[in-house]
Amino acid sequence: MNRDPLAHVRDLFDLDDDVVYLDGNSLGAPPKNVAERVQEVVKHQWGSRLIRSWSEGWWEAPERVGNRVGRLVGAAAGQVVVCDSTSVNLFKALMAAVRSTDRSEIVVDAGTFPTDGYIAQSVAELTGLALRPADPDRLDLRDTTAAVLLNHVDYRTGRLLDMAALTEQAHAVGAKVVWDLCHSAGVLPIELDALGVDLAVGCTYKFLNGGPGSPAFIYVPTRAQQGFHQPLTGWTGHQVPFAMQPDYTPDPGVSRARVGTPDILSMLALDAALDVWDQVDLQDVRAKGLALTGHFMDLVRDLPGIEVLTPADEWRGHQVSLRHVRAGALMDALIERNIIGDFRAPDVLRFGFAPLYNTFEDADRAATTLKELL
Repeated sequence: MNRDPLAHVRDLFDLDDDVVYLDGNSLGAPPKNVAERVQEVVKHQWGSRLIRSWSEGWWEAPERVGNRVGRLVGAAAGQVVVCDSTSVNLFKALMAAVRSTDRSEIVVDAGTFPTDGYIAQSVAELTGLALRPADPDRLDLRDTTAAVLLNHVDYRTGRLLDMAALTEQAHAVGAKVVWDLCHSAGVLPIELDALGVDLAVGCTYKFLNGGPGSPAFIYVPTRAQQGFHQPLTGWTGHQVPFAMQPDYTPDPGVSRARVGTPDILSMLALDAALDVWDQVDLQDVRAKGLALTGHFMDLVRDLPGIEVLTPADEWRGHQVSLRHVRAGALMDALIERNIIGDFRAPDVLRFGFAPLYNTFEDADRAATTLKELL
């Protein structure tokens, strides 16, 4: 194999060498520094400083950590805030996108992750707009389309959509586009600002390794912040939160996307996890991810009964999805042998390759074990 510029980064993670962990597309592995940082937060910031810590860095954490995430998705400072869950942020984004529209429909990726579809349905019901599922290759956008919701990487197949082309397509008919970056943040260089994306959301517990249930993020570009009106007008999104005014006046910047009191333990665990990204170049991450997934696909493509669902070209994320009639049983058997991927009903095996800690030896061992089981 070619020289791996990320080989040293694996040592920053707390991993069992006996385990091949290929499920970073569902839950990333923990960086070693996270446990120590959380202990410091609990024992010192919470335990010793108590409520004083709110004015010693806690209150600004959603924006500060948001800027760190923003660097990974092509957003200048002051446009990403970390808060709430992906579902909640998606609700905010879609409601803001269709607010006061005279258009009649929301278009959603037909293969969208279920929660995105559920939220889109709720927004449609609340606003009286129609919801139309569509294949990203055949969106058929019209002058009646208010907003388009798309998943940058398909969670089932690993297919990567062309953000530039689809954003331009939406804008050509005057529609706004909302991107779900859950399976692409931390995978490849994303250029939200450069491409003129209207709004975006994403989680931090997959390839960003923020930990189970770590807070999500929402991107609201500077040009859209004044007009970003979402219905969850919680106190932390107020212009002067501690004034305790009876009427709601939104913060003039991205903080208006905040709602309730931030989860500080999870927030600062994420902050610690993001330290590893200060030592890597996303171009290297992308190059290694394509090489890893390509190598693995080459090894498993001709195995009996296996169908590779993931695109063979560069239009893929960092996961490989395989179809097999006994997918569930095969994944159970792989996990028993310390090869951890995941299963999606009815017949899909998913293997997520995180270039920060996965190796070509991991790919070899997973493919060899799968071959033995078949």
